[in-house]
Amino acid sequence: MQQNHTIRARSEVDSQDKWAINDIFATDDAWRAELARAKSYTQQAACYRGRLSESGKTLLEFLELDDEISLAVDALANYAQRRSDEDTRVAAYQEMTAQVTRFVVELQSATAFETPELMAIDEGVLEQFYQEVPELERYRLSLNRIRRRRAHVLSDKEEALLAAAGEMAQSPDEIFSMLNDADMRFDDATDAEGKQHPVTHGTYIPLMQSADRVLRKAAFESLYREYEQFRNTSAAVLASQMKQLLFFAQTRHYATTLDAALDGTEVPVEIYHNLIETVHQNMAPMHRYVGLRRRLLGLDGLHMYDLFVPVVKDVEMTFTFEQAKELALKALAPLGKEYGAILREGFNKGWIDVYENQGKRSGAYSSGARVHPFVLLNFNGTLDDVFTLVHEMGHAIHSYLSNKTQPTVYSDYVIFVAEVASTCNEALLMQHLLSVTKDQRTRAYLINHFLEQFRGTLYRQTMFAEFELAVNEMAQRGEGITADALCALYRKLNVQYYGPDMIVDEQIAVEWARIPHFYYNYYVYQYATGYAAAIALSTRILQEDESGVKDYLHFLSGGCSTDPITLLRGAGVDMSTPTPISDAIMLFNQLLDEMESLLA
Repeated sequence: MQQNHTIRARSEVDSQDKWAINDIFATDDAWRAELARAKSYTQQAACYRGRLSESGKTLLEFLELDDEISLAVDALANYAQRRSDEDTRVAAYQEMTAQVTRFVVELQSATAFETPELMAIDEGVLEQFYQEVPELERYRLSLNRIRRRRAHVLSDKEEALLAAAGEMAQSPDEIFSMLNDADMRFDDATDAEGKQHPVTHGTYIPLMQSADRVLRKAAFESLYREYEQFRNTSAAVLASQMKQLLFFAQTRHYATTLDAALDGTEVPVEIYHNLIETVHQNMAPMHRYVGLRRRLLGLDGLHMYDLFVPVVKDVEMTFTFEQAKELALKALAPLGKEYGAILREGFNKGWIDVYENQGKRSGAYSSGARVHPFVLLNFNGTLDDVFTLVHEMGHAIHSYLSNKTQPTVYSDYVIFVAEVASTCNEALLMQHLLSVTKDQRTRAYLINHFLEQFRGTLYRQTMFAEFELAVNEMAQRGEGITADALCALYRKLNVQYYGPDMIVDEQIAVEWARIPHFYYNYYVYQYATGYAAAIALSTRILQEDESGVKDYLHFLSGGCSTDPITLLRGAGVDMSTPTPISDAIMLFNQLLDEMESLLA
């Protein structure tokens, strides 16, 4: 376990605890050689300018070349970015990442003719191509997706200009990452006995879970004191993100940035608004939970730094990484032997980078590289870390199955379904833990953890989604996106979501400055919708016969072979209605009932 540890240098981490990045390229020099070779794709692709409508054979050649380019870029980008994330301070890997970005922009500029030319092919001519070249049928869905967006595609030259602006559009996210991960340093936090504890992105949540309230408050104030110092810079970076999203949305003739973002994933904007509306209609359970947490902790007022500490005392669950893997295998056993075999492969063959090291990117993620997925963790041995492990492996196996099952053109699933597989794993882990736990206090501890998942995912991510939408709307109205405006908005939402039992500390108003997902273009709402879908799916998997597992694995193997709403319907969940969200909140209420009964 890695609690209260000195953060090691990357070179001091055991090789068995690092991901097998050399599975992509054996050396940095091999990566450079592949980048040099891949640059020829720019000219190869450009040779098809003005020719996509000449014959079905030519069109097929171009689409197959596009697949080949996609695979090459996948390897180059994954190697560079994963290397950079190992230690964000290493300039060489920052430069490699920048080189890939520039290469992608060059490719996009060279192939800017693609979409306008595909739009211009007459429907009858395209049908003739399908008849003459049967192999083109593989691309029919992909071509239909492009052609349905005619109103938002510009001329060849205009598309080339937008592609050339792509590197600049990445700047807000890159600046945020450097500021947040490489430059920010937090003062140590002092506990009730005067002992110092390092505050980092990796240690912050474990510190927030400490029973020592003095330590929690000190860590909370240390973290947000640093963000407060950079609030104006952070506001300027976030404002730049909103402006670049608005620029691209307006240039492509979308009414709003929300329309632009969701159109690309074939998700109706009503689903976004339905989520916020449904949660607004069900604030009472959230406020009830905050009140229960305050009473169980015996506090006159609940502060923001009291949100993560377990309300059940004298229960501590910590795990080595080996124990975490064994628990994951048992909890996910209901998904069948095939799923279990892939999970073991991921554990044993270098998919995971386990522990925090100096300069390592904060948080956790899975990147679905074609060679195999890569999972970044910052494992500290807490129960949360076990949930993070199964969460990210859910992403990883989703990518693995989609890459294995679907042709290249359909192997990438859209972000709307991305969080379903991960949170379904979390729900299965929780149900497993509850099923094997007999001790009443430990059960209450676990239910509290389950309640925290609802708070942190269904409610908090919806609050993030509401904030993100509001800031985008500020940009659309031409209002100044200043630190004061952002802090006022964020604090107001915290008051609304947490209710009268919560003391909304002034420091939390700047929390928006540490959320990387605000640079992901309407990503966060999908944590909430994905969680609701995952609760429904995990219930079906545990309650039904093997048909539920079969449908679920078919969903995981689906990539983007159809739209995400249809994919989920095939697995048994209809996200076009508020029902999954309402049902999940109903379970939240039932868990509150049991929690009150257990601790009466």
